[in-house]
Parts: sequence; C-alpha cells; structure tokens
Amino acid sequence: MEQTLNKSKLSVREISKKIAKNMIVKHHYSHKWTMCRYALGIFYQTDNQHTFFDEQEEKLIGVAVYGYPVGRRAPKSISPILKEQEVLELTRLFIFDEYGKNTESLTLSKTFQWLKEYAPEIKALISYSDPEQKHLGTIYQATNWIYQGNSIRHMGNYAIALEEGGDFMHSRNVTARFGSHNVEHLKKKIGHTFWRKEEPEKHRYVYLLCSKKEKKQIMNTLIHKPKPYPKDPDNYIVKIEKIEVEQTKEKNSFYK
Repeated sequence: MEQTLNKSKLSVREISKKIAKNMIVKHHYSHKWTMCRYALGIFYQTDNQHTFFDEQEEKLIGVAVYGYPVGRRAPKSISPILKEQEVLELTRLFIFDEYGKNTESLTLSKTFQWLKEYAPEIKALISYSDPEQKHLGTIYQATNWIYQGNSIRHMGNYAIALEEGGDFMHSRNVTARFGSHNVEHLKKKIGHTFWRKEEPEKHRYVYLLCSKKEKKQIMNTLIHKPKPYPKDPDNYIVKIEKIEVEQTKEKNSFYK
C-alpha cells in the first residue's frame, strides 16, 4: 500500500557503497551491482522521535547510484566540449514501491541538487532505459531530461549465457573475457554449448547540470539532437539462440 508522501521529509545524502550495493543486489530488478562514484541514500523522516538525538528518525527507503560512463567516448558522444570527468551516468535507482511513483522524480531532483553542491565539476548526466524491461524512461521524462533516441549505442552486440537458464553476461564482459563476439571465436574459446541474445537498442537520456551559459553551449553542440519522448513500449521480443559446439577430447585452451 502506497504511503502519502510528505516531500519536505525526503532527503538525500551520500552513503557507503557497501550499504548501497546490498540494497541494489537485494531489491533492484537487475540484482547486480555496477560502477559507482557516488552512492546517494534516499531517506524519509518518520513520525518517531530519535532515541538519542533531538530529532525525528529517518528511514533509508532507496538509493541512487552515479558512476563514470564505461565508454570513454560517452562524454564526446553528447557534445565535443564535454570532458570525461564532467559526465556521470545514473546506473541504478531503487525506491521501495510503498512510497509511491512520484517519489522517484522527487528523489532525482534532490540528487541533482546534491551533485551541484558536492560535485560541481559535473556538467551532464546520462542514463539509459531498457526496452527489454518495457522501460520507456518515464522518470526521465517527468524530470525533463533530453531524449536522444534509441540507436546511439547499437552495434549488434550479444549477451551470452554459459548454461541453459543461466544469467546472461553483458556484451562488454563477453569482450573482456573472451576477446570477441564472433560466434566461431566464442565456440573455440568456450568449448561447449552456450546461449546468446542480441542486446536491444536502449533509450538514451541526457540531463544538464551546468550554468545557463554552459547549457546553451552544450545544446548548440549536441551530437544527437533532442527527439520527442517515446510514449509506447517497444514490442521487443527476446530471442535466445542456442549455439551448439562440437565436443572434442582435447580441453579448450581457455580452461587450461
């Protein structure tokens, strides 16, 4: 049951990455941790008096995780005038459902305020919505992010699972571990049957935190011009392909 939210009782402050990780792994739909520069706890003031201090108790109701984008080209893919250290990616956001849908947009606004105060070097934020999860980026639309489309990062990449029904390894990790997405190369490296699925084209959103003058400069130099917000979920169908590998007596070199 949703609570009636008093936004004056909502606050954001930095918390330990360990606490944030525990909450994300346990409660976020991905159940996976990710790169993190700032872990911001979302707190809600209760009606209970604190046991030791002359103030109301607070409850941790969620977390927002910001990290530097994995791809070094990400800042320049927004605008050529942005530097690596000036861009963060919102990689995870979780809030308990009982606090209502509007809490997410209120929380994001408060994280913007926190970043402006404690990380003033950050000029732009980037985030993605996953059509595989039927996500359109509604929260980004509610907080006035710039929508840049869903074909910016598409490279025909595949995630793979090493056993039937197992977790899929992100394409970045596939490359890091096996050296390539090429099927024949993977057959040789893995040495047994595996499963793969093409990663969908994600919706990309950008939010500018800088001064009006800097915003104007960035808007005038955007690589990908703003597009109308998507309103209908993509009819994305997950197709999983089984890749058979002929077994040999000799063990594959990857496992030696």
